[in-house]
Amino acid sequence: MKIGDKVRFLNEIGGGKIVAFKKNNIVLVEDEDGFEIPMQLNDIAIVQSDDYSTAKVIGATSTNKGETTDELNNRSIKSMLSQHEDEEIFDDSSVDYDPADREITFKERIEERKGGNKISAYLAFLPLEEDFNNNTTFKCHLVNDSNYNINYSYLVAQEESWVLRSVGVVEANTKIFIEEISKEHLNDYTHVAVQLFAYKEGKSFLIKPTIDSRIRIDAVKFFKKNTFKENDFFDQDALLYVIVKDDICPKTIVVEQENIVEEIKKNTESFNKTNVIINDSTSKVGKEQSNSIEKIKTDIEGNDIVVVDLHADALLETTTGMGSTDILNYQLNVFRDKLKEYRRKKGQQIIFIHGKGEGILRNAIINELRYKYKQNDVQDASFQEYGYGATQVIIK
Repeated sequence: MKIGDKVRFLNEIGGGKIVAFKKNNIVLVEDEDGFEIPMQLNDIAIVQSDDYSTAKVIGATSTNKGETTDELNNRSIKSMLSQHEDEEIFDDSSVDYDPADREITFKERIEERKGGNKISAYLAFLPLEEDFNNNTTFKCHLVNDSNYNINYSYLVAQEESWVLRSVGVVEANTKIFIEEISKEHLNDYTHVAVQLFAYKEGKSFLIKPTIDSRIRIDAVKFFKKNTFKENDFFDQDALLYVIVKDDICPKTIVVEQENIVEEIKKNTESFNKTNVIINDSTSKVGKEQSNSIEKIKTDIEGNDIVVVDLHADALLETTTGMGSTDILNYQLNVFRDKLKEYRRKKGQQIIFIHGKGEGILRNAIINELRYKYKQNDVQDASFQEYGYGATQVIIK
């Protein structure tokens, strides 16, 4: 017998449904009026069981105790019931079970959308705070704008290798949270790689090539509120980087640094539409740039003087949310990147315009040139051409 079985009384008129087992072989039977009547176990008989096989259950119990089928058939129902008198009855009256508490395992199938059979995926960054203060943290999401499920791996360049930051599955036409990035750690995310493998479950589909996309994250954009735009994927403005769009992944041309001029001349049209990775022999990861062909030519062709204006308004669209230390560090990073870019071009003249002001930027630049780049020639730039507040560096 078990809770839920329907029983009748053997020694009186009536019956009901078993609702609980008590000690000393007492069973609580609920009648049709809802009253719970205590009855001795041997004074009731099962009328209907949920498994529709009471004899089978009793038979299985008896057989397990060593009784043969013939011995079982020769016993009366009352004797079979009375064998339970000495057994301990489990009292589960304290169990409060509600079917509504069961975990929901049904999963609604995501509908495919028209035009979604071409893979499009984006890396999205959203600010947690709207005021863009110095402590702003950014949420990174991976957006899957296609009818394919996507297995992904998300990696960040670290010195000469890559570090896996996240791996998983983004279901069709959904997005997934990757991680949070604080403002002070943005410079650690200059180079990001995203690898994708697309597929569909439970139906046939066209095989898509695996994707290995390299993205250069410009930390400056995170300080500009106007770079976060309205979009189709989030309720708030976001900064989106394209991983792949309509099955087309931005091409990447790998160029050895010493051969870049020749490659530009041969691939002028291609360079206008692609990202360029300049292989530096001192770095296995390489330096990724998305500059247009015109900017690359301006910086590297011939021995023309390169002029770099380090004024904040020339480098940044806005300084909203940036403190004076943030601005100075950004200016120095531009200064260092430019020297690193031309370090192998002997005789190259670079003019850094830093202005007079309070002399903080100039002093910081002179200090770096004296101790970190002391192999180069340094002097004040021409006053007639650049006025006060400019320093000339000749690469040696």
